[in-house]
Amino acid sequence: NIFEEKLLILLINFYFMHVFNIVEWTLINWANQNAQGTRPKVVGQMSELIQTFMKETNNLTIDGWSAWYNKKYPQAIDNATDKIYAQVLNLQDAIKLIDKKMVREWVVDLIVNKTFNGLCVQNSILAYLSEINNQNYRLSTPEEESKDIDGFVGDTAYSIKPITYKTMDRLQERIEAIMIYYEKVKTGLKIEVEE
Repeated sequence: NIFEEKLLILLINFYFMHVFNIVEWTLINWANQNAQGTRPKVVGQMSELIQTFMKETNNLTIDGWSAWYNKKYPQAIDNATDKIYAQVLNLQDAIKLIDKKMVREWVVDLIVNKTFNGLCVQNSILAYLSEINNQNYRLSTPEEESKDIDGFVGDTAYSIKPITYKTMDRLQERIEAIMIYYEKVKTGLKIEVEE
């Protein structure tokens, strides 16, 4: 199969990738998530572009891909770099403001406030679904929670996330539950249940 042969050639080129330490990679990745520097509207749809490249050329090397991509999108890498670097500068400014006291306040907010409020939200949503479906509900066990399941109504598993979760750049994680997104509004909670 010609596609598999080309894929093997691409995998061989994998060894030429730049290696970042985990802190550098995490910070740049986080800056990119906030800046949205590598979104398709900035750099193109990579999954489609790499397939087009593989169909159009026999030069399946890093250099071949780089030349092909830069010809199709001559400003994309610079545009993405500018967007991400602007966010890196924001992070550098913010890091200077973070001291041990602020870190402690963040930890308390996460452990005390967000845990308590999150559990209250989960419980409220599950109770509501239980009532309209006329079934019992329960919160997840630690094992179920490790799979991102927050609770059950009857035998149906649910994962409950704030609406902002939809905009986060997740690595195509697969949650084996029905997703529920919530938003706090003046009158309580607005929920969206994915089927």
